[in-house]
Amino acid sequence: MKRTIAIIPARGGSKRIPRKNIRNFLGQPIIKYSIEAALASDLFDEVMISTDDREIANIAIKYGAVFPFFRSEKNSEDLSHIPDVIEEVLLEYKKRSIEYDYACCLYPTAPFITISNLKKAWKVIHNSGADSVLAITRFSYPIQRSLKTHEDGRLSMIWPKTIKIRSQDLTPAYHDTGQFFYLNVKAFLDKKKIYTDHTRYILIPESEMHDIDNEEDWKMAELKYKLLKKTKYEKNK
Repeated sequence: MKRTIAIIPARGGSKRIPRKNIRNFLGQPIIKYSIEAALASDLFDEVMISTDDREIANIAIKYGAVFPFFRSEKNSEDLSHIPDVIEEVLLEYKKRSIEYDYACCLYPTAPFITISNLKKAWKVIHNSGADSVLAITRFSYPIQRSLKTHEDGRLSMIWPKTIKIRSQDLTPAYHDTGQFFYLNVKAFLDKKKIYTDHTRYILIPESEMHDIDNEEDWKMAELKYKLLKKTKYEKNK
């Protein structure tokens, strides 16, 4: 029987949005959305919170996650990397004679996570033998037409050679949704990478994701979430 763990990394420090991981999103701590989606999916043998912060841990526990140990100080700094956090969690469980075949990292500020997408990605990693599976979305505007500004006030193209190519002929580009990703634990511990030559994906519409990095993002995400829920409700009436 393959064992799978859900890891929600949520350190206490956040510079751009203070206490971001437990701030209320439409009246509920934002981390609640990730925890509840993970639990409701019935995909995981354990849904755990990795944090250095007791308040975050208590809120996570309230909504059903487990908190077996504190995150180390070295992995709780501003420049800490998610792969290091995940490795720390997996190795700490291994010390306790608990090992997993797959791990899913769910971000704590991702209220757009859905059970159906978690299940879709699980099928991909389980059936394909991939090292990892990411949830991605397409850039809404061709990145080959990106612009850059200069200190003297000038504006220029980053890739000027693409100016004469029709936008529909440019190669589509995608980015991580910042919601979740799956890992084959053995492959991850061997390679210490999320992206490998054997990484696969599921595609999520831009309407079902929103990256939250600042106050404006937060406001837009709440508006978008309410509209999305209203639209789904009206469709199901």
